[in-house]
Amino acid sequence: MNLNQISMAIYSTYLTNKYGFKLKKAKTSEEIFELRLEYAQKILKKLNICIEVLNKEKLPQEGKYLLISNHRSIVDPLIIEMALKDTKINGFWVAKKELYNSFFFGNFTRNAGTVLLDREASNMTPFFKATKEIVTQGHSIFVFPEGTRNKENTPLSSFKEGSRIIALKNRLTILPVHIKSNANEILKDAIMNRTKDLKIQIQIGDIIDYKDKTSLEENYKKQFFI
Repeated sequence: MNLNQISMAIYSTYLTNKYGFKLKKAKTSEEIFELRLEYAQKILKKLNICIEVLNKEKLPQEGKYLLISNHRSIVDPLIIEMALKDTKINGFWVAKKELYNSFFFGNFTRNAGTVLLDREASNMTPFFKATKEIVTQGHSIFVFPEGTRNKENTPLSSFKEGSRIIALKNRLTILPVHIKSNANEILKDAIMNRTKDLKIQIQIGDIIDYKDKTSLEENYKKQFFI
């Protein structure tokens, strides 16, 4: 690791733990959403990365949605938080068990407005019950349909079926967004070279009805020309 990497690792560890404890003390979901945005702004500012929202006119200003996005970097949730910052769309992230148990992200993830997805569980009823409660409270669900970060040399990995089931069970309109830039490569540049004025573009797609029988992956690829 070079000096830039060490410096960023120390800062991000400090900030993630600091906000993990702040989130733990938060008393309302509104406080949690505000803290998440604040955290995203500080991390991206430190990285010298700004977010540009394409097709912003397609972005709803309020409502409940199943937000779906491609996933290539660890800062993708922060990119999406920034894209939504001027709207009233607030959501709970679907988070896998590995993040809940992570030494680095665990405290933050458990308290940051998330719903645990244990893919090894024999019974998924608790997960779908939790998503139902979140939607009933007026919140959206945010998910990466690929299930994990895409580390392959492809623009998109296959979608898991769970995303469609979440939408159907909760009658949630689907809001597709696409992180157009290779956020992982930009993140590496930011950390290793401390390059200034980096930009990540995120596209807003057309709303998809939860009753649309077209494959969610097919619909997503068609919208974003993948």
